[in-house]
Amino acid sequence: MHTGASHDSAFRVSEDASPERTVIAGFSSFGLAGLTAVDYLADHLGLEPQGHVSAEGVPTITPFEAGRPRHPTRFLSGEGVDATLLLSEQSIPLPLADRFGRSLLDWMDEEGVLEVAVLAGIPVAHGPDEHRTFYVATDDYRERRLADADVPPMANGFLDGVNAALLEQGMESSLRVGVLVTPVHAQVPDAEAALRLLDTLAGLYDLDIDTGPLREFADGVQQYYAELSERLDRVADEDRPEDRMYM
Repeated sequence: MHTGASHDSAFRVSEDASPERTVIAGFSSFGLAGLTAVDYLADHLGLEPQGHVSAEGVPTITPFEAGRPRHPTRFLSGEGVDATLLLSEQSIPLPLADRFGRSLLDWMDEEGVLEVAVLAGIPVAHGPDEHRTFYVATDDYRERRLADADVPPMANGFLDGVNAALLEQGMESSLRVGVLVTPVHAQVPDAEAALRLLDTLAGLYDLDIDTGPLREFADGVQQYYAELSERLDRVADEDRPEDRMYM
């Protein structure tokens, strides 16, 4: 196992295999749409864990299933899939989000990752016509993935936390970064929002994703994600990694 320490010892990446050139990520945030979408995608494609991120000095959780624990922030991949999934169930306090993002970026740079797509939900007021996916992306990501896609840009606002750190690095380097966002509701998980993100991702990356079972999947993990959401709600507002953007 290769263990790569970032410049900040609070976060450490350990891996069993090198990642693909494309990383698709979902983080724990309001509505859990991005996390649900990436979790479903990993399950649907039968991907296996290939590495994880260890965090020191961060409020931690240890998820488990059928009595077996797993790392809350992990990488998954499999044969025939030209992407590595990054799935993070751990809530990263906002003051540490930039350091966490930069640790991921250091690892991506070392491993030759060329592109990152982040799936995320945003808690903004919206009407029925805005139940769709929008993007915030670097120029090179737009040219490669979005030039002919029916995905509109997010009009204005700003990102913070890990998503902001990834986009900032993308603007300053050759790393292509796209954040795909959709409005979410208070229910957890927001299956409709997760479906929108997966449908958009399938079109952009030519993935064959059967989203039919997603509703059943979401129902099956409803209690787990509800408990995770309650944990997020207990985090002080100033410490919560949250996208603050406007339509």
